[in-house]
Amino acid sequence: MNTVQLIKFKDKDWKYLTPEKKLNAPLVLVFGDRFFLEDVNIYKDIKKIFPKGHIVFASTGGNVIGNSVENNCISITAIEFERSTFKVEKINLSDTNLDSFKAGSNLVKKLKGKDLKYILVLSNGSFVNGSELANGMNDTVDSNVLITGGLSADDNRFERTLVSYNENPKDGEIVAIGFYGDSFEVTSSVDGGWTAFGPERIVTKSKSNFLYELDNKPALDLYKRYLGDKSSELPGVALYYPLQIKSEKEEQSKIRTILNINDEYNAMILAGDIPLNSKAQLMMTNVDSLVRASETATKQALDQMVSKPQLALLVSCIGRKLILDQRTIEEVEEAKKVLPNGITMCGFYSYGEIAPYHEENMCQLHNQTMAVTLISE
Repeated sequence: MNTVQLIKFKDKDWKYLTPEKKLNAPLVLVFGDRFFLEDVNIYKDIKKIFPKGHIVFASTGGNVIGNSVENNCISITAIEFERSTFKVEKINLSDTNLDSFKAGSNLVKKLKGKDLKYILVLSNGSFVNGSELANGMNDTVDSNVLITGGLSADDNRFERTLVSYNENPKDGEIVAIGFYGDSFEVTSSVDGGWTAFGPERIVTKSKSNFLYELDNKPALDLYKRYLGDKSSELPGVALYYPLQIKSEKEEQSKIRTILNINDEYNAMILAGDIPLNSKAQLMMTNVDSLVRASETATKQALDQMVSKPQLALLVSCIGRKLILDQRTIEEVEEAKKVLPNGITMCGFYSYGEIAPYHEENMCQLHNQTMAVTLISE
């Protein structure tokens, strides 16, 4: 595996972070601020650098590149595989009548083939149902194939997210990359660092990702009561107090970020589905716990590897970045401490992380977590 990494800030030229070299038909992962990706010349400019590259774009809430976290920029990680192959497929939600389950299922069908080991999914983050996207992929994929990735982001603006393959970034797009080969090895893990507190309540009225009632009482009223004076800071303060959701059908609980509130309907709009009759509980954290979670996820992924990992993909939640603030770099540094020297690190801050729970196979939509994927060939 050979890699090249570049970065570009506003009104600056592209800067190589690694030695410049020619790659043969590489996978080119382009992560960047949404405003940068709206440039009508962006695809053409990167195609000049990698004329034979398979170029995949995703807007982000910040980029992990090398050993750092960078904002208001575009970063490129170009990867040439020497013993493995890959295939890129895409679908637009508008072509499925906004059916995220169908989109996920159709993407997997396009990628199925001999020696498929891994699927990396980079999805629209504005109006996709991330839970249903993961369910659709799980419904179609073989049990031995790992799926990880994330929902594209728009920093903390929540206005527009962009994804594309070999064209200018666009709305509604979902891109999936399949990796094939006997020598290809991939592992992943995810961890959050959050602690549940307060009483456990039952979801008595919900629809998709809208939560209306807990214990037959308006959920938003209960949530505001727990926040006290901080409730005046909604919806922003909700990033600091997500919900733990445990459904009747699943053994492990999920963290769900509260994206917005609707006072007219006394509803809370969460970043993933809230099943009826599931159990809900408030969560809290601190900076040290978030940083330790990054280390834990990285160690768990590394412990599963047989060979030495060559590439680390880190997908963390924009909510974590807002909480960590000046200490955001620390969760990347903790991952780096665990990983072997010489590994290429890249990733982004997302509106939702896609990965299985530790020691499970089926991918899930997560919020407020660090998802680590390690790759070698």
